Amino acid sequence: MTTESPRWFKSSYSNNGGACVEAATNLLTAHGTVPVRDSKVPDGPILTLTPDAWAGLIEFARQAAT
Repeated sequence: MTTESPRWFKSSYSNNGGACVEAATNLLTAHGTVPVRDSKVPDGPILTLTPDAWAGLIEFARQAAT
């Protein structure tokens, strides 16, 4: 059995001075979660979201951007 490592990414819209979050959606299928962290503190705490919470966060961000 292999343990998949998170592949962190930032949104292509994240050129706003560094106030970004990173997510590792590659773990969704294997673990059923999406880890999220502060891009400025990669060794800091990680928030683990359920698929529904991740979708809610994305929807909130979309609405806040308009």
